[in-house]
Amino acid sequence: MAPRTGRTGRVRPARGFTLIEILVVLVIIGVLAALIAPNVLDRAGEAKVTAARTDVGNLMQALKLYKLDNQRFPTSDQGLEALVRKPSSGPGANNWKPYLDKLPKDPWGQPYQYANPGLNGEIDVFSFGADGKAGGEGNDADVGSWQ
Repeated sequence: MAPRTGRTGRVRPARGFTLIEILVVLVIIGVLAALIAPNVLDRAGEAKVTAARTDVGNLMQALKLYKLDNQRFPTSDQGLEALVRKPSSGPGANNWKPYLDKLPKDPWGQPYQYANPGLNGEIDVFSFGADGKAGGEGNDADVGSWQ
């Protein structure tokens, strides 16, 4: 490769970034990452809570349709499974239809909980949240139909 020459015919040195310039850019990127990363990670937790609330609302709607057709909610023993398969035990469901294709899992990979009678209403549908235990705060808080 031939050396670069300017209009005057003199050889120009190759241009590039200095080590100082590269270090300054890396420091700036590091500071931006430190400021942005906590906000982005916190949003993921909030998104899971929102998804759980949406799922609980959908399950409550399916349970209301079940009650409309069968004059009662499924028992606790029949559980949410009664929305997918006709119950074979407990009170009959003569007008049963499939209310859901499949039961969703909560955003943390656990099954949704169902209680009839509920502690907070006629029935309760809920997720234990990120920690998988009753109670909790923030992303670990329970997400339920009573909220």
